[in-house]
Amino acid sequence: MLLLGLMSLSLNCSSKSKKEAKLLAENAKKVSLEQFRPLFHFTPKEKWMNDPNGLVYHNAEYHLFYQYYPDSTVWGPMHWGHAKSKDLLKWKHQDIALYPDSLGYIFSGSAVIDVKNTAGFGENAMVAAFTYHDPIKEKEGQIDFQTQGIAHSNDNGKTWTKYEGNPVIKNPGIRDFRDPKVFWNVEKSNWQMVLVAKDEVQFYESMDLKSWNKISVFRFDDNPPLGVWECPDIFKMKVENTEEEKWVLIVSHGQGAANGGSGTRYFIGDYDGTTFTTQQKSSQWLDYGTDNYAGVTYNNTPDGKRIFIGWMSNWDYATTTPTIRWRSAMTLPRELTLNKTENGYYVKSSLIEQIGTITTDVSSEVSGTPDTQFTYADLQRSLLSYDITDITHPFEISLSNSKEELYTISYDPKSRIFSTDRSKSGNIDFNKKFLKNPKQTMTIGARTQMSLTLVLDASSIEIFVNDGEFVMTNQIFPSEPYTKFHISKGPNTKMENFEIKKIKHVVPQE
Repeated sequence: MLLLGLMSLSLNCSSKSKKEAKLLAENAKKVSLEQFRPLFHFTPKEKWMNDPNGLVYHNAEYHLFYQYYPDSTVWGPMHWGHAKSKDLLKWKHQDIALYPDSLGYIFSGSAVIDVKNTAGFGENAMVAAFTYHDPIKEKEGQIDFQTQGIAHSNDNGKTWTKYEGNPVIKNPGIRDFRDPKVFWNVEKSNWQMVLVAKDEVQFYESMDLKSWNKISVFRFDDNPPLGVWECPDIFKMKVENTEEEKWVLIVSHGQGAANGGSGTRYFIGDYDGTTFTTQQKSSQWLDYGTDNYAGVTYNNTPDGKRIFIGWMSNWDYATTTPTIRWRSAMTLPRELTLNKTENGYYVKSSLIEQIGTITTDVSSEVSGTPDTQFTYADLQRSLLSYDITDITHPFEISLSNSKEELYTISYDPKSRIFSTDRSKSGNIDFNKKFLKNPKQTMTIGARTQMSLTLVLDASSIEIFVNDGEFVMTNQIFPSEPYTKFHISKGPNTKMENFEIKKIKHVVPQE
C-alpha cells in the first residue's frame, strides 16, 4: 500500500517541483526493491552474505560473524562480517572483523574465549579460528590452497590481530580442507577442533590454540556419496528428562540434502576425547527444507543452552535470489535439545524463548472462522501456531494473496508424509533450480495429532512440527504479502488453540 500511495502521489503532484516528483519516484523504487527484506531475521546492510561464523557469547553479548563480500551481491573474496546482540534477535551491525591478506580469503570458522590465556593473547581474549583460501594457488592448479589460521581480539571483537605464525595448520595435500570449529574439552582440559577434509571430519587438539595435533578421523558410508563435507560442529548434550549424555556431530553438504541442494545433517554417538563413533545407519537432517545450510552453534553460552543459527539459502540458487541491495538472511536462532523415543535419538530444533519478546497477539483482528479460513492484512510478518487433532484424513493448509500466489502445507496420514509446495508461491522464475523440488517432503510417521508453528518474514517461512521435532525452512518471494489462510481437512480433523501474533521490526537495516 505504501508503494501504491507513493506512486499515486507522484502522479498528482503537478503543483510540486520536478525535483520533488523525482525524489518521490526514487523513494517508491526503493520501497519496491526492498520488499523482500526480512524485518526480524538478520541480513547484512548490503551486499553478499553466507555462512554464520564465530558464534560466541562474551561480555553479555552474542556475536554473529559471517561470510561477507562487501563489493557485490554475489559471492567473492570472503571477509568476516560482524554483528552483535544481547538477545539473539535485536542485532547491531559492526565493522568488518577480518579482511583477506597475503595468505588468502577468510573462509568459515569459529570463535572461543581464552579464559585462561593459554595462547598468550591475554585473559579472556576472543580468538577466531578460520580457513585461509589462497586464490593464487588455486588458480595455478595447486591443491594445498586451504590452511587454518587464527586471530585474536582484546576489545570484544571490535579490532583483530592475526597471528604472525599463521597458518597454524598447514594443508596435508587435499583440495577441500576447511571450516574449523574449536571448543574447550572439559574432560581433557585442552582445546579441540573439528574440521572437514573432503568427505570426512578430522579431529585435532592443542594446549595453546597455536600448535595442533591430529588425533582421529570420522567417516560415514554414504550411498550415494554426498560430496564435500562442510561446516562441522560437535558438542555433548543430555537426553531430555534423563541423565544420559551423548555427543552430536553436525555436518553440512552443498549438494545431496533431503530435498535437494544444500542442507545440514547430524550424527548422534559417543566421543572419548579422541574418537567419535555412532551406531546411526542413515542420515538425520536438522531441517528438511531447502533453505537452512552451514549452521553451527554458539560457544560459551551463559546458561549452557545449545543455540543454532543457519544460513537461510541454498547454493542451487543463492546468487540469483530476487533482492537488490543485499542478498541472504540467517535463520531465526533455534535451541537444540536431544531427545529419545522407542525409535532412537533425535535432535529437536525449537524457537528460542526470546521470540515472545517481539510478538504481539493479534488474534482478535482475524476475520472469518479460524478453524476453516481467515484473512489478515499481512501474514508475511507473523507467527501462527495451532494444533491439528483427530487426523484420519489428509489435510492441506494454504497461504495466498489477491494475486492467487499460493504456498501450501499438507499431511497424508496414509503415506505419513508431510509436505510443502512453493511452485505457485510468487516469483519463482529467477532460477530454474528454485523449483527443482517444488514439493518438499519429510516422512514424520503416523500422527493422529500434531502442533504446527509457522513463522513468516517477507521472503521466508519456517515451519516447526511438534515444537521442532521436524522442521522445514523455505525462501518464498510473493509479489505482495499473503493475506489468506485456509485449511481443508477431513470430516473429523480439527484445528484447535489457534493463535496469530504480529512480529515487530527489530533488525537494523541501515
